Amino acid sequence: MLELRHLRVLREIARTGSYSAAARNLGYTQPAISQQMKALERCYGTPLVARAGRRIVFTEAGRELVRHAQAILSGVAAAEATLTAMANLQSGHVRLVSFPSASATMVPSAAATMRARHPGIRLSLTEAEPPESVRLVREGECDLALTFSYPGDADDGDDTADLVRVPLVSDSLVALLPGGHPLTDRTSVRLADLAGESWIAGCPRCQQHLVRVCEETGFTPDIAFSTDDNVAVQSLVAKGLGVAAAPALVLSSVRRTDLAVRPLSPTTHREIAIVAWPDHVRVPAVRATIDALREAVRSAQPPGPW
Repeated sequence: MLELRHLRVLREIARTGSYSAAARNLGYTQPAISQQMKALERCYGTPLVARAGRRIVFTEAGRELVRHAQAILSGVAAAEATLTAMANLQSGHVRLVSFPSASATMVPSAAATMRARHPGIRLSLTEAEPPESVRLVREGECDLALTFSYPGDADDGDDTADLVRVPLVSDSLVALLPGGHPLTDRTSVRLADLAGESWIAGCPRCQQHLVRVCEETGFTPDIAFSTDDNVAVQSLVAKGLGVAAAPALVLSSVRRTDLAVRPLSPTTHREIAIVAWPDHVRVPAVRATIDALREAVRSAQPPGPW
């Protein structure tokens, strides 16, 4: 069987033109070099070297093997250098998938941290809401997913039982009201007091949660508009077209001044977490990205008091 040590011997003989020089440079005895060459010749059933007086010359088969040995050993050296660089956080590529509001808040800070600390690491971003983001991790399209869930969510395709789940933050929902709304004089708003309002709903998962908590309160919300664009949600509310229940984290990146924000009662929230395969979490560049996202949570806390 062909081994890398055989190829290194072959390459050194070709470079020096001598068994004795090859043995000296590689730290072998000359008989050991001769035995390895004989083992190669037995393996392939053909002579690889021949003597021309005091010189060593390669046969046609020997020359062909030397040519391949150069390519193989160069490739191995390149792979070793790449893996060493990855282990030392000098190179690598981390593929992150995130839902939009996290892309606007946590991801920029985390990406800046990664660039400052590990400039050789490339961080790329894809946007997707759960459960699509979890599917991308499961299928190997992404290394990490920033995802969220609401208490009491039914399993709708993003079960993470066999994945690593790193909790990041509990993100409370707040009420968004048009600037002249009668409830803006209150320090907090009861969900039941919004029963007769038109609503602006978010992504499908957020809308499902909104309907559930409203029904638990005793009414079904009249959803006039649905959009997963948080700027659009705020604009629709500001124009008096409805009220909304928005994650507070969103307001740390964009907040219109012509609407009112109030805490909701009873309180409700979503849990934001990182999801990945266990093996990926052990990759140094992935671990560094998780650490950067944890730090980013602290810098992305929403403004307050409302």
